[in-house]
Amino acid sequence: MNQESNNDQASAMNTEQVSDQSLSRRLKLALGLSLFAVMAVILLWLSSIKNIQNLEHDLAIKLDTFNEKNMQSLALAKNADTRSAEIAARAEILEEKYTESFDQQAALKALYQELANNREERMLSDVEQLLVIANQQLQLAGNIKPALLALQAADTRLQGFDSQKAVQLRKSINQDIQRLQNLPLADLTSISLKLGNLSQRVDQLALVSDRHPNSAQNKIAPDTSNNPWRKLTQEIWQDIKGMIRIERIDRPELPLLTQEQTFFLRENIKLHLLTARIALLRHDEVTYKSDLAAAQSAISLHFDGRESLTQNTLLEIKALTSNHISTELPDIEQSLRLLNLYKLSFVPALAREPKSKRLP
Repeated sequence: MNQESNNDQASAMNTEQVSDQSLSRRLKLALGLSLFAVMAVILLWLSSIKNIQNLEHDLAIKLDTFNEKNMQSLALAKNADTRSAEIAARAEILEEKYTESFDQQAALKALYQELANNREERMLSDVEQLLVIANQQLQLAGNIKPALLALQAADTRLQGFDSQKAVQLRKSINQDIQRLQNLPLADLTSISLKLGNLSQRVDQLALVSDRHPNSAQNKIAPDTSNNPWRKLTQEIWQDIKGMIRIERIDRPELPLLTQEQTFFLRENIKLHLLTARIALLRHDEVTYKSDLAAAQSAISLHFDGRESLTQNTLLEIKALTSNHISTELPDIEQSLRLLNLYKLSFVPALAREPKSKRLP
């Protein structure tokens, strides 16, 4: 029994020793784990502190960068505000200039309209003057060429105006031009110059009373031979021919004219030529031809027809007599009427109304 109790005590002691040892081990293990945990916590704390420092450093860097960018943004914003103010000022200036340019454009448009009307009115004034000149040349002087030139100038002046009234007026002027061009035109200037030359030539014509035998026809070529008898015979024959003169007796001999009568004869012929020249300008064909016939008759009667100058003068007078200078000239009343209607379109409507309608 004692042995069993001793065994039980020994086993109990062993059990206590074992439990103490296991407890010691557990304590050591717990202490080790606690130390490990503390060290881990310390390491984590140190790591977190380092991370926090790194974060603070990065945050400081980013904050500096942000501040720098913020300063740049503030500078840019300030510049933007300045530019915005400048743009606003420029926009205001542009708006003022636009308003001014719009007003100027309206003024220019009104001025252009006024200038266009003035240009058309000046054109009408020029055309009216040209048509009046053409009408005067036709009705008063009967000159076709100046009237034709005036009408052509009026047609040229109307070019560039395409209104209905301008087209109608130009059409009428072209019809007048066509009628004048279809007329048989005599060269009045050339005829007038020829009459002037004939009048100057009258003083150079030789009278019949001043006629002398043509010694050049009676002369015989001198004999160059050495035959004296033949030479003597020729001289005797020349003397006989000089003593004989043959005259026509089938018409009465013209009386000799004194110097004063010769002067008045020539002046009378000049007067006939001058009257013919005036009749030419007046298109009076009857007076023109009668005066030329009188001048031709006087020259044929009193001046030597054997002279080449007299013959040429008579031929020229005959050629001038064959010209027809009388033509029926058209009028341009239709063009003048259309011009007056065209001018009335520029008169204000109030000015064209009767006074009775304008009264309240």
